[in-house]
Amino acid sequence: MKWILHDWSDEHCLKLLKNCHKAIPDHGKVIVVEAIFPVKPETKTAAKSTSQIDVFMMTQNPGGKERSREEFLALATGAGFSGIKFECFVCNFWVMELFK
Repeated sequence: MKWILHDWSDEHCLKLLKNCHKAIPDHGKVIVVEAIFPVKPETKTAAKSTSQIDVFMMTQNPGGKERSREEFLALATGAGFSGIKFECFVCNFWVMELFK
């Protein structure tokens, strides 16, 4: 799923991820591609862009937001996944694998 979770509230993301968890086989995974919000303010262009998108999401999508690594981990474990691997970072997007 690319750039889907940032559109929704935590409650809706959990519902979506729980459905994904039910649909995949026992040792399956879900691949998520999203921007990750920095924990502390940064001056890099990627961090500024993520902050701007976060403000846009808050104004356009009720509950939508950019999330930190910790928030993605909480969503993954809350949906029943055993873990999450932050695989790589390309063009301001992280590729994450959520394991069943």
